[in-house]
Formats: sequence, C-alpha cells, structure tokens
Amino acid sequence: MLVNRRIYKDGLPAAGPVSIVDIDGVLSDASGRQHFLFGENKEWWNFFEAAIDDPPILESVRLVKELTKNQIVILVTARPKRLTEITTNWMDQNGIHWDALEMREDDNFTSSSDVKREVLHVLQSLGYEPQLAIDDDPRNLVMYQTEGIPTVYIHSGYYE
Repeated sequence: MLVNRRIYKDGLPAAGPVSIVDIDGVLSDASGRQHFLFGENKEWWNFFEAAIDDPPILESVRLVKELTKNQIVILVTARPKRLTEITTNWMDQNGIHWDALEMREDDNFTSSSDVKREVLHVLQSLGYEPQLAIDDDPRNLVMYQTEGIPTVYIHSGYYE
C-alpha cells in the first residue's frame, strides 16, 4: 500500500493527464553500476546508492521533455524511498523535468511491475489520467499495456 512515498517538486499537481516515466535505464544510465547485480548475491543497496554518479541519457531526457511538455510528469521508480535525496539531487543536477516522484517503500521487495501497478492504481484513484508510460523493463511495459496505458520502450540493455 502506498504510504507517504509521494514526493512533489513544486507542490501537489492538479489531477488530470499525466505521463509516467521510469528513471533507471530511461533517464539515468545505470550501466556503470550493473556489476552489483551480477551473480547469485545481488547487491541492490549498493546498486541504488551508486545512482548519484549516473550520467543522464540525454536523448531520453530530451524525448521525455518533448513528449510531456503539456503534461504532468510522474516519475515512478523501483528505487527504495531511502534514496529520495540521492534521486532528487541527481534529477536537479541533470535538469530532469518532473512534477512528482513515486518510490518503493524500503521494506517492499515485490517485483517492479507489482510496485508500479500499485502506484498506477493509486494515481488513477486520485484522479490522475495516465496517457503514456515510458520504461525500459519489458515486464513493466506489458503491465502498463494490460492496464490500457500506451507505452514507449527505451532500450537500456539491462534485460537481455
């Protein structure tokens, strides 16, 4: 259940049309920290904490800005909430356009697509109308499509 994990850049955006955008592999190039996820013992905490050093994916940043210039942008990430400051600092340093940020609770270890489906349903219950979802994980894209949301796939190479 969503509990106090919504972060707003400039206050609560008005309900209405929104675009949902992932961060890792879409806006940020996380390839330099993928080594934390190799092997049996995946180091998720180290993987996420190294996010502050990610370079932006400039083409995706421009694409998102263009596609969403007249819509609210809600970033929906599977990053744990304890990384809020790292995440918002990175977005500010890299000129990322966003209005709200949804993050996974620190003790929630369900799949990314389950987390994002829950966020989607909560957003819809609050009157937000997702018009587009941009993600790099094929499982998330299938989930959004199943929910009737048009998608844009950004190939990160992380899921091959």
